[in-house]
Amino acid sequence: MASKGAASRAEARKQKDKWKAKRWYTIRAPRQPWHFKVIGETLGEEDELLIGRMYEITQQEVDGDFSKMHVKLKFRVTEVVGQDAITQFAGHEVLKDHVRRQVRRYRGKVDDVIDAITDDGYYVRIKPFLITQGRVKTSQKQGMRDACRDVVLQTAARNTWIDLQKQILSGELEQALEKAARKIAAVKVVMIRKSQLIQDGVIVEDGPTLDEIREDESRVAAAKKAAIAAAMDEEDAEDETPDVLAAAEAAADDDDTSDEEAEADSEDESTEEEVVEEAAADDAPDYASMKVAELKELLKAAGKPVSGKKDELIARLME
Repeated sequence: MASKGAASRAEARKQKDKWKAKRWYTIRAPRQPWHFKVIGETLGEEDELLIGRMYEITQQEVDGDFSKMHVKLKFRVTEVVGQDAITQFAGHEVLKDHVRRQVRRYRGKVDDVIDAITDDGYYVRIKPFLITQGRVKTSQKQGMRDACRDVVLQTAARNTWIDLQKQILSGELEQALEKAARKIAAVKVVMIRKSQLIQDGVIVEDGPTLDEIREDESRVAAAKKAAIAAAMDEEDAEDETPDVLAAAEAAADDDDTSDEEAEADSEDESTEEEVVEEAAADDAPDYASMKVAELKELLKAAGKPVSGKKDELIARLME
């Protein structure tokens, strides 16, 4: 009979490894206004398990605006197409640390929760947050809340959910709130602390399709790959090309060497000539030590005149 430990180990081996069954999915932002932009990746075992999953990312990572590093965007997965998880913008939230830093002593804090319906039937919840320059009365705070509520409701009623998103994330709605609130009291900070999508409305299928976006991404990737390959080929060609400067220096060295060799050859030739002359001079007889009679005998043998003094005879023999 197998022991309890051996049975449990055998059962564990039979169990399926869930991590091996999972695969990577590409998370894409909504069609509008982000055109299915890739914002991240996630692991999932099945497509159905991804539906409803929330993904958070800073606005700076999506839009590239470094002044929005404290704003966190929320996306909800609504559909899975192949390896792509299509999301829906579910709202945003300003980091709590950033909100806390705005609160100071001897200032008034005004916040509210406003539910609004957009022109295309989306039900959204918006939470404005205001900090005044100094202390304010309760009646002034209530007046500022009413003014902000009117602005938010009217703006939502006149715009679609996509347009309202743009106004919230760009700061346009915050500017409208500041303009309405400063009529009641001086305002130092105005922000939309949080927005939340409560219920969907009419879905508009405008903008490029996912297939078109994939084709564009494939073309861009192919162009980048070709550019990298061309750059690498150019580097290889530069490495194989001889160094012009080194070639010029080598040619100059060769010229110097040839000049030195020519000079050496000329010096050798002149030295050889001197040696020959010296040898010839060594082989010539010593006329000065001879007698006049001997000199005349040599002149007769050479067929030259024998008249004159000894110096003349010697000079005639040396001609």
